[in-house]
Amino acid sequence: MWKEVRDREAGKLPPSAFSSRVRSRRVSALALANHKEVVSPHHGAVNSLQVDLTEGRYLLSGASDGSAAVYDIQHATDYEKGLIAKHRSLFIVDKQHEYGHKFAISTAIWYPVDTGLFVTGSFDHYVKVWDTNTTQVVMDFKMPGKVYGTAMSSISKAHMLIAAGSADVQVRLCDIASGAFTHTLSGHRDGIMTVEWSTCSEWILMTGGCDGAIRFWDIRRAGCFRVLDQSLSQLGRRPSTGSTSRNVVTTTSVAGSSSSVNKTINRKKSPIGNETKQSQTLRKSRNLLKAPVMQRSHPGMSSSYNHATAHFGAVTGLRASRDGMYLLSSGSDSQLRLWDIESGCNILVNFEGMRLQTSKAIQLSLNQDSSLVFVPSMSNVKVYDVWYGLTCQIFHGHYELVNCCYFNMQDQELYTGSNDRQILVWSPPNSTITDMDEENRKRLNLTADEDNWSD
Repeated sequence: MWKEVRDREAGKLPPSAFSSRVRSRRVSALALANHKEVVSPHHGAVNSLQVDLTEGRYLLSGASDGSAAVYDIQHATDYEKGLIAKHRSLFIVDKQHEYGHKFAISTAIWYPVDTGLFVTGSFDHYVKVWDTNTTQVVMDFKMPGKVYGTAMSSISKAHMLIAAGSADVQVRLCDIASGAFTHTLSGHRDGIMTVEWSTCSEWILMTGGCDGAIRFWDIRRAGCFRVLDQSLSQLGRRPSTGSTSRNVVTTTSVAGSSSSVNKTINRKKSPIGNETKQSQTLRKSRNLLKAPVMQRSHPGMSSSYNHATAHFGAVTGLRASRDGMYLLSSGSDSQLRLWDIESGCNILVNFEGMRLQTSKAIQLSLNQDSSLVFVPSMSNVKVYDVWYGLTCQIFHGHYELVNCCYFNMQDQELYTGSNDRQILVWSPPNSTITDMDEENRKRLNLTADEDNWSD
């Protein structure tokens, strides 16, 4: 660490590389927090978690008992024994609320622009928009079936659409501005389990259905323009568009091993994350829309493309990389797949020891540079290297099936929710807390040795 600090001060190490290495080191040191606890008020399985995208301060959770709660994860409500920060819910809306959901909440997301609104979807067939300050429903949308997933674009400037997937075969886009449905996207042959907006274009929506298909939609045009096919594959990442390559040193800690393995990898493309230039992002979004004519029209696309599947079973989770170049998908066939979005090819990454839930949607999460993926794997959370499929870490802490996880990039913390009704916090070691613990231990030892004659 100090060598890197000296290299940074001497100008040998660029600021971006220095911050990337610090973040990677912190993520590799994640463990169950011993100084921070989120007190869950839910009486059912926690199905959804998200930290707001503006301040990175408020955690939103939704549970199967029909309740949704908000927590301040930066300021504790109280402290236990002066050390453990307790973060209790700021408010909770449940079945007792006048306009609360009657059945399980399957998805809860923040309005991307500010923390004044949040959205919940439920098995009671409703998508509801809530005012955070008054805890009242300001808008609701009646869906034709159970709501499995909702999503809003984090980069959108032209629309405020909520993409909702339900037990119905059609994807519906709900407009907050007008309070009505603006689009109905037809193409799936079974219910839609998960929806995800592109991170490089505000017009591109990706959906995963119970029919095993992942479809791409340009909401400005009729029909889907791409269906991912698991048999259409490519080896390795996309070739570099530039003439130079970079050597990046990554540290991977293999589960079950106390040592870490340092690997020098010849990156064949520019790193993904905040370092991607705006011009590159625009070029990628244009390339994404340049799909073959055979795939653009629907239902006129050829039968082989229209019936292609990405998984043998339902698609239970989708997560796009931060630069919009790659997509991760999970399925009820207990497979995790990495896709090249521009070509639509399955990158043949073998994620080792994969074991996933088959009965419900799960929530995947990525770290800052999208090099690690956090996957709920039965009662554990597994951390995989996105490019090599190696298991970097396994988090044991929940007693029942884990449904969701969310990585807070601002604090480098991971939050996980499970059927055991608990929300666990996984964070890097806190040196301040460690020093406090040491001081308290010394003080307690001195106190134990004191007697009535001690000075």
